[in-house]
Amino acid sequence: MKIAQEIRAGNVIMHGKDPMIVLRTEYARGGRGAATVRMKLKGLLGNIGTEVVFKADDKMDQIILDHKECTYSYFADPMYVFMDADYNQYEVEAENMGDALNYLEDGMAVEVVFYEGKAISVELPTSVVREITWTEPAVKGDTSGKVLKPAKIATGFEVPVPLFVSQGDKIEIDTRTGEYRKRV
Repeated sequence: MKIAQEIRAGNVIMHGKDPMIVLRTEYARGGRGAATVRMKLKGLLGNIGTEVVFKADDKMDQIILDHKECTYSYFADPMYVFMDADYNQYEVEAENMGDALNYLEDGMAVEVVFYEGKAISVELPTSVVREITWTEPAVKGDTSGKVLKPAKIATGFEVPVPLFVSQGDKIEIDTRTGEYRKRV
Protein backbone atom coordinates (compact mmCIF):
# COMPACT_ATOMS: atom_id res chain seq x y z
CA MET A 1 0.00 0.00 0.00
CA LYS A 2 1.19 3.49 -0.89
CA ILE A 3 -0.23 6.85 0.06
CA ALA A 4 -1.55 9.09 -2.73
CA GLN A 5 1.27 11.60 -2.23
CA GLU A 6 3.89 8.96 -3.23
CA ILE A 7 2.18 7.93 -6.50
CA ARG A 8 3.93 9.21 -9.64
CA ALA A 9 3.06 9.31 -13.37
CA GLY A 10 3.51 5.88 -14.92
CA ASN A 11 2.48 3.96 -11.78
CA VAL A 12 -0.49 1.61 -11.94
CA ILE A 13 -3.05 1.71 -9.12
CA MET A 14 -6.39 0.06 -8.35
CA HIS A 15 -9.26 2.55 -8.52
CA GLY A 16 -12.52 0.85 -7.61
CA LYS A 17 -12.14 -2.59 -9.17
CA ASP A 18 -10.23 -1.46 -12.29
CA PRO A 19 -6.47 -1.13 -12.70
CA MET A 20 -5.62 2.40 -13.86
CA ILE A 21 -2.37 3.90 -15.13
CA VAL A 22 -1.48 7.33 -13.71
CA LEU A 23 -0.89 9.83 -16.53
CA ARG A 24 -0.38 12.95 -14.40
CA THR A 25 -0.31 13.90 -10.71
CA GLU A 26 -0.72 17.34 -9.19
CA TYR A 27 -0.08 17.98 -5.50
CA ALA A 28 -2.00 20.87 -3.91
CA ARG A 29 -1.79 22.15 -0.35
CA GLY A 30 -5.00 23.75 0.89
CA GLY A 31 -5.14 26.70 3.29
CA ARG A 32 -7.29 25.23 6.04
CA GLY A 33 -8.09 21.88 4.47
CA ALA A 34 -5.85 18.91 4.03
CA ALA A 35 -3.42 18.54 1.13
CA THR A 36 -4.83 16.87 -1.98
CA VAL A 37 -3.48 15.01 -4.99
CA ARG A 38 -5.29 15.35 -8.33
CA MET A 39 -4.60 12.40 -10.65
CA LYS A 40 -5.41 11.92 -14.30
CA LEU A 41 -6.01 8.18 -14.81
CA LYS A 42 -6.55 5.91 -17.80
CA GLY A 43 -7.97 2.38 -17.58
CA LEU A 44 -5.58 -0.43 -18.43
CA LEU A 45 -8.21 -2.85 -19.70
CA GLY A 46 -10.54 -0.31 -21.31
CA ASN A 47 -9.43 3.08 -22.60
CA ILE A 48 -11.58 4.95 -20.08
CA GLY A 49 -10.04 8.19 -18.84
CA THR A 50 -10.92 9.96 -15.62
CA GLU A 51 -9.63 12.61 -13.25
CA VAL A 52 -9.83 11.96 -9.49
CA VAL A 53 -8.90 13.98 -6.38
CA PHE A 54 -7.51 12.09 -3.36
CA LYS A 55 -6.46 13.27 0.09
CA ALA A 56 -2.66 13.22 0.29
CA ASP A 57 -2.73 10.49 2.96
CA ASP A 58 -5.28 8.19 1.24
CA LYS A 59 -3.93 4.66 0.91
CA MET A 60 -4.15 2.73 -2.35
CA ASP A 61 -2.86 -0.49 -3.87
CA GLN A 62 -0.03 -0.13 -6.35
CA ILE A 63 0.09 -2.87 -9.01
CA ILE A 64 3.33 -4.23 -10.40
CA LEU A 65 2.94 -5.30 -14.02
CA ASP A 66 4.97 -8.04 -15.71
CA HIS A 67 7.05 -7.20 -18.80
CA LYS A 68 8.47 -9.59 -21.37
CA GLU A 69 10.82 -8.93 -24.31
CA CYS A 70 9.06 -9.89 -27.56
CA THR A 71 9.22 -9.18 -31.27
CA TYR A 72 6.33 -8.07 -33.47
CA SER A 73 5.16 -10.88 -35.79
CA TYR A 74 1.97 -9.96 -37.63
CA PHE A 75 -1.48 -8.32 -37.53
CA ALA A 76 -4.54 -10.58 -37.37
CA ASP A 77 -7.51 -8.20 -37.27
CA PRO A 78 -8.21 -6.98 -34.48
CA MET A 79 -5.13 -8.41 -32.71
CA TYR A 80 -1.42 -7.68 -33.00
CA VAL A 81 0.66 -10.81 -32.43
CA PHE A 82 4.03 -10.80 -30.66
CA MET A 83 6.46 -13.67 -30.08
CA ASP A 84 9.00 -14.18 -27.28
CA ALA A 85 12.37 -15.99 -27.39
CA ASP A 86 10.65 -19.33 -26.57
CA TYR A 87 8.27 -18.93 -29.57
CA ASN A 88 5.22 -18.27 -27.35
CA GLN A 89 2.70 -15.97 -29.03
CA TYR A 90 0.88 -13.14 -27.27
CA GLU A 91 -2.00 -11.14 -28.70
CA VAL A 92 -2.66 -7.47 -27.91
CA GLU A 93 -5.89 -5.80 -29.01
CA ALA A 94 -5.55 -2.98 -31.55
CA GLU A 95 -7.37 -0.50 -29.27
CA ASN A 96 -4.75 -1.07 -26.52
CA MET A 97 -1.77 -0.37 -28.80
CA GLY A 98 -2.09 3.41 -28.65
CA ASP A 99 0.78 5.41 -30.19
CA ALA A 100 2.84 2.23 -30.73
CA LEU A 101 1.04 1.75 -34.07
CA ASN A 102 2.85 4.83 -35.45
CA TYR A 103 6.24 3.11 -35.21
CA LEU A 104 5.52 -0.64 -35.39
CA GLU A 105 7.25 -2.69 -38.11
CA ASP A 106 7.92 -6.41 -38.69
CA GLY A 107 10.53 -7.94 -36.38
CA MET A 108 10.64 -4.90 -34.08
CA ALA A 109 11.70 -5.60 -30.48
CA VAL A 110 9.16 -4.38 -27.89
CA GLU A 111 8.18 -5.12 -24.30
CA VAL A 112 4.75 -6.70 -23.90
CA VAL A 113 3.01 -5.67 -20.66
CA PHE A 114 0.99 -8.31 -18.76
CA TYR A 115 -1.71 -7.89 -16.11
CA GLU A 116 -2.77 -11.11 -14.34
CA GLY A 117 -1.25 -13.22 -17.15
CA LYS A 118 -3.05 -11.37 -19.96
CA ALA A 119 -1.14 -9.27 -22.52
CA ILE A 120 -2.65 -5.79 -22.32
CA SER A 121 -0.27 -3.40 -24.10
CA VAL A 122 3.24 -2.84 -25.46
CA GLU A 123 6.07 -0.51 -24.54
CA LEU A 124 8.37 0.71 -27.29
CA PRO A 125 12.04 1.64 -27.01
CA THR A 126 12.44 5.37 -26.24
CA SER A 127 13.69 6.05 -29.76
CA VAL A 128 13.45 4.37 -33.15
CA VAL A 129 15.20 4.90 -36.49
CA ARG A 130 12.90 5.12 -39.51
CA GLU A 131 13.31 6.03 -43.17
CA ILE A 132 11.42 9.00 -44.60
CA THR A 133 9.14 7.85 -47.43
CA TRP A 134 7.85 11.32 -48.36
CA THR A 135 8.71 14.95 -47.65
CA GLU A 136 8.56 18.24 -49.51
CA PRO A 137 11.80 19.63 -50.95
CA ALA A 138 13.33 22.52 -49.00
CA VAL A 139 12.50 26.03 -50.18
CA LYS A 140 15.62 28.14 -50.65
CA GLY A 141 15.71 31.19 -48.40
CA ASP A 142 13.23 29.82 -45.83
CA THR A 143 15.74 29.56 -42.98
CA SER A 144 14.75 32.16 -40.41
CA GLY A 145 14.68 30.44 -37.05
CA LYS A 146 13.79 26.81 -36.44
CA VAL A 147 11.75 25.94 -39.52
CA LEU A 148 10.17 22.48 -39.75
CA LYS A 149 8.42 20.69 -42.60
CA PRO A 150 6.18 17.58 -42.55
CA ALA A 151 7.67 14.17 -43.40
CA LYS A 152 6.04 10.72 -43.51
CA ILE A 153 7.52 7.36 -42.51
CA ALA A 154 6.45 3.92 -43.85
CA THR A 155 3.58 3.57 -41.35
CA GLY A 156 2.02 6.83 -42.59
CA PHE A 157 2.88 8.70 -39.38
CA GLU A 158 3.82 12.34 -39.99
CA VAL A 159 6.83 13.86 -38.19
CA PRO A 160 7.93 17.52 -38.34
CA VAL A 161 11.59 17.58 -39.48
CA PRO A 162 14.18 20.33 -40.20
CA LEU A 163 14.51 21.62 -43.78
CA PHE A 164 17.80 19.81 -44.51
CA VAL A 165 16.18 16.35 -44.14
CA SER A 166 15.14 14.84 -47.47
CA GLN A 167 13.25 11.80 -48.76
CA GLY A 168 15.17 8.53 -48.22
CA ASP A 169 17.06 9.84 -45.15
CA LYS A 170 16.95 7.84 -41.93
CA ILE A 171 15.96 9.79 -38.82
CA GLU A 172 15.74 9.04 -35.11
CA ILE A 173 12.31 9.68 -33.56
CA ASP A 174 11.48 9.95 -29.84
CA THR A 175 8.56 7.51 -29.35
CA ARG A 176 7.35 9.24 -26.17
CA THR A 177 6.78 12.63 -27.84
CA GLY A 178 6.76 11.78 -31.57
CA GLU A 179 9.45 14.39 -32.22
CA TYR A 180 12.45 14.32 -34.55
CA ARG A 181 15.76 13.84 -32.69
CA LYS A 182 18.48 13.65 -35.35
CA ARG A 183 19.40 12.42 -38.81
CA VAL A 184 21.20 9.07 -38.77
